[in-house]
Parts: sequence; C-alpha cells; structure tokens
Amino acid sequence: MKDETMMGVPVQQAALATRRQVISGGAAALGFLGFGPGGAWAAVEEGILRAEEAIHQEPVFKASRKRVYEALTDANQFGKVVELSAAMKGGGIKVGAKMAEIGREPGAAFTLFGGYITGRQIELVPNERIVQVWRSGSWDPGSYSIARFVLVESGGETKIKFDHTGFPKGQAEHLVEGWRGNYWEPLAKVLG
Repeated sequence: MKDETMMGVPVQQAALATRRQVISGGAAALGFLGFGPGGAWAAVEEGILRAEEAIHQEPVFKASRKRVYEALTDANQFGKVVELSAAMKGGGIKVGAKMAEIGREPGAAFTLFGGYITGRQIELVPNERIVQVWRSGSWDPGSYSIARFVLVESGGETKIKFDHTGFPKGQAEHLVEGWRGNYWEPLAKVLG
C-alpha cells in the first residue's frame, strides 16, 4: 500500500491540519462577530466618532511672539482685551466682575470675561505655545474643550495657529464669532 502525501505531508496529517485550521478559523470568526467573551462590548468601546466639530483659525498680529504670549497669559493685559471685547460692548459681562484671573503655571486655573470662561493651563511654553482646557459657562457641567495657541513669528508679525476641539456639538459658529470678536479683534487693538 502506497502512502499518499499532500505537499510532502502524509494525507492523514494534512487532513488533521485542515480540521484544526477550520476549527480555529471558526472560533476567530465567532469572536469577530461578537460571540466571543466581551466581543460585543469591545465593538462598542472601540468605535470611532468622526462627527466632531473643530475650529482652526490663523489670526496675524503686528507684534512679537513675546508680546502676544504675554497678552494672552497676563491677567492685567488680557483684562484690557476683555474691556475691548464684543462681550463687554454687548453687556454680556456682569458689572464689577473681574475681567481676567490667569494662573501662569501648567495646571493653574484661569477665569475670563467675569467668570463666563473658565479652565486650566495644560501646557505653557513661553512665547511659543499655550494649551488650555477651556469651557463656557453656558455649557453643561463637565463639558470641556481644548484650545491650542501656537505662536509663529515672521517679519515682525506673529501668527497664532489656533485650534479649538472637543466643544459641544452645534457650538462651532458661535465660538468662531466669539474668538473673533472677543479675542482676535480686541487683542489686535491692545497690541496695536
């Protein structure tokens, strides 16, 4: 009786390997479909949400990075920005409220526009970068966003590469106008 082989492996062993492959492949397929331990839960936990809104702006100021950084991180200077802001002109700030309190160390708190904007400094690289956890007083409790200011100087001007992410859905248009009227336009006047 002649031994038959398949690719140099006796047929009987090849058949066993094929059965093993089928069994392990079936188990993998069941796990993939969510029938394995924790499979259905993992599918929910690993989901990616791609519907988030984000803001990117690049305002330019006729000032050095150092002057722009100081205006954004010094309470007295930023208080002048608040005084010239659309919020102040529109009566959105309580009379007698402190315009700006700004901690200047990573982890420090800040309160702006009479307490309407609050947050924490996450990263402060003098004259280069500011990253903040930032929230509006009108948002639901526990809702925070990330505001990132990267300062790029060129020929006596400074561009802020600004990104704002993680804010509540539906707030983008309001925030775009808020950054323009409450930060960039009055900041240009203070630095001008």
